[in-house]
Amino acid sequence: MTEKLRLDIPVLLPGLPDSSDPCVERLLSELRGKEGVEAAHIKTANVDSDSQICVHYDPAAISLARIRELVTSTGAVISSRFGHVLWQLKGVWHERRARTVASQLRALPGVIEAEVSASGIARVEFDNDRISAAGIEQALSKRGLAPVEIGARKSGHADHEHREGVKDHAHGEGEGHEAHAHGSVFGPNTELIFSLICGALLGLGFAVGKLFGSLPAWIPVAFFVGAYFFGGFYTVREAIENLRLKKFEIDTLMLVAAAGAAALGAWAEGALLLFLFSLGHGLEHYAMGRAKRAIEALAALAPATASVRREGEVREVPVEELQVGDVVVVRPNERLPADGFLVKGASAVNQAPVTGESIPVDKQPVDDAAAARRKPDAVGAVSRVFAGTINGAGAIEVEVTRLSTDSALAKVVKMVNEAEAQKSPSQRFTEKFERIFVPAVLVLAVLLLFAGLVINEPFSATFYRAMAVLVAASPCALAIATPSAVLSGVARAARGGVLIKGGAPLENLGSLKAIAFDKTGTLTEGRPRITDVMVAEGVAEAELLSVAVAVESLSDHPLAAAIARDGRKRLEGSSIPEASHLQSLTGRGVTATLCGKTVWIGKPDMFGADGIAPLSESMASAVQTLRSTGRTTMIVRQGDRDLGAIGLMDTPRASARAALEALRRLGITRMIMISGDHQRAAEAVAKDVGIDEAWGDLMPEDKVKAIQTLRAEAKVAMVGDGVNDAPAMANATVGIAMGAAGSDVALETADVALMADDLQHLPFVVGLSRHTRAIILQNVYISLGVVAFLLPATILGLGIGPAVAMHEGSTLIVVFNALRLLAYRDKSP
Repeated sequence: MTEKLRLDIPVLLPGLPDSSDPCVERLLSELRGKEGVEAAHIKTANVDSDSQICVHYDPAAISLARIRELVTSTGAVISSRFGHVLWQLKGVWHERRARTVASQLRALPGVIEAEVSASGIARVEFDNDRISAAGIEQALSKRGLAPVEIGARKSGHADHEHREGVKDHAHGEGEGHEAHAHGSVFGPNTELIFSLICGALLGLGFAVGKLFGSLPAWIPVAFFVGAYFFGGFYTVREAIENLRLKKFEIDTLMLVAAAGAAALGAWAEGALLLFLFSLGHGLEHYAMGRAKRAIEALAALAPATASVRREGEVREVPVEELQVGDVVVVRPNERLPADGFLVKGASAVNQAPVTGESIPVDKQPVDDAAAARRKPDAVGAVSRVFAGTINGAGAIEVEVTRLSTDSALAKVVKMVNEAEAQKSPSQRFTEKFERIFVPAVLVLAVLLLFAGLVINEPFSATFYRAMAVLVAASPCALAIATPSAVLSGVARAARGGVLIKGGAPLENLGSLKAIAFDKTGTLTEGRPRITDVMVAEGVAEAELLSVAVAVESLSDHPLAAAIARDGRKRLEGSSIPEASHLQSLTGRGVTATLCGKTVWIGKPDMFGADGIAPLSESMASAVQTLRSTGRTTMIVRQGDRDLGAIGLMDTPRASARAALEALRRLGITRMIMISGDHQRAAEAVAKDVGIDEAWGDLMPEDKVKAIQTLRAEAKVAMVGDGVNDAPAMANATVGIAMGAAGSDVALETADVALMADDLQHLPFVVGLSRHTRAIILQNVYISLGVVAFLLPATILGLGIGPAVAMHEGSTLIVVFNALRLLAYRDKSP
């Protein structure tokens, strides 16, 4: 599917007055910045219809699922017209089968996009006005495929149709489909077993023919015919389905070659061909299952039951029955059943299964459970816990903040499975190559049938040579070269606490040389503190701080939180007036009403622009003093009177310098810090952490332009928190979010999400990406090299048997080469 699509997506914009709203502009900025999106704009809504985002995009480069994530991360909601399903298909065993099924799905009316991975993960986007999830499921069932919900428990608690916010995420029934997986006699390894039966019959036929020459000739032939049946069972089915789709795939070439051998009476060689072909793909399926199991192990981390305190007693209930607000009791050394915050007890929690952190993290109860309940996403890391992590020696009680289907672990499992179906640049290249190469091989084989007109040989020898060329030129190894490496790389990253959304960011991260970092919360701790308070003439410090605390208490910005927290401490319990009508001035500050007067708090540059009066000379002087020491400076004004300036400073991360050094050793030659702070403050932090380039005084739109400038020069990654930096991250080649386990927005926005709030995971994922890219290139070279050798060799007389052995051997080599990624070790200190 390579054509460009233009899609009008109905989108609900609750509480937004019109399409010029800043949230809408942010959404459009994120969409336009993604590779594969040619244009994005809002279509004005009619009275009786929703607003629509019109997106022109290339589905080969970016999927509708990724567009959906970007839309929902900004708070908008796609309406129910466009559906999205993510299924595990019981009946897909390898790459060639996956591509056939994907083509069949795309042929269904109403299906917009469909991708199926070699491990059987199917992602389908469809138009509900033309087809339903049930209709797609029925079409798959008719083809012997059984859709099973990703992450469905075998207890039967999974809903038939789980609707995720926008009523678009349909699933199959968890347990019901397991029983009739795909009609295979021996379960998921049926093809491998059929292949071994084929080999046994082949061996018997060969032995009978050689050892008992006096027996009738039809007896060994009967064994070979049986070998044909078992070895060609899946190949025939795949070839027929491909021919119905008017496609000539690898299976078709193999079937033609085997039929040709039988026509020549070379039953043994034809049976050998089918045996080795089916054995190769059976082993491929078995080996790919190892990578798949590494991902499935994530879903098994969360316990099946939880101890809940209800009505004064502790009850054991399935995790699916947990509700937001329930209090679960977690005993020492138990796995946590849900995301939430501590309300009682203290312990060290091993978060490695979710975040990849190697050292257990100390957890304490929240100070104010009511406040944590109102704003669960604002709970600090010291009190927040995740499903699937392991409690230490202390008994704790946790209030649930997310349902089991919405936990950080559940989202990671779902997104990792979706990532499997996202094609990388190398995979798109190999598929384009195959679409040209396979027909060319068929033409070459037909031409070789006329070789007898040029050289003096019987037609049987000419036909045999043509069949050998068909076998030699089949690009089986090339088809699996990239998917096997991507699946293994994504699985290894997930096990290390990093979510990589598909092959494209995995490959891109492995080839880029430049990374841009946001300052606050990325290179610094993200916990600024007040260091200086400079009051204007005639103003008391208490007056300045009480006004600042009253206004900033209404804001969620990190600087606002620091002023509110530290200001209260300095006021030592003094009463704080109540402010109202807070309004954010994006990238500059805030304004609110206090005691009937307008209060402005923000950057010095906010004053003297957009109708706001400039600063007094004394305040301008105070600003210069604070900036000269690298302080982030905030001015407080009430009415027409400047009250003073507050200087803040954020602490650089202790791990930042070591992480940046590790990145340099991995080949990252350029690192840039971008910040909204004054240039001097930015330079001070950059010097502390060891970055040579610091770009300060950047508004959010300036950060986007900065990334676009860098990207015009070369590939660049952007590292941030995934929330305030979302537009800049979207415009980077790869957007990387830190601390994503505690932020749904970061999970949805980023191409790569570091689940832990730890910069040291960045060298790990960059190193893994580089290793993955190297293995992908190795696999492609091996695949093409074997074909390049076998083609002339078979033309010059190499037989079908040796050609098949080398052909299938190369397929297994690339699969097991890719599986080495599962054992990747981070070499950075």
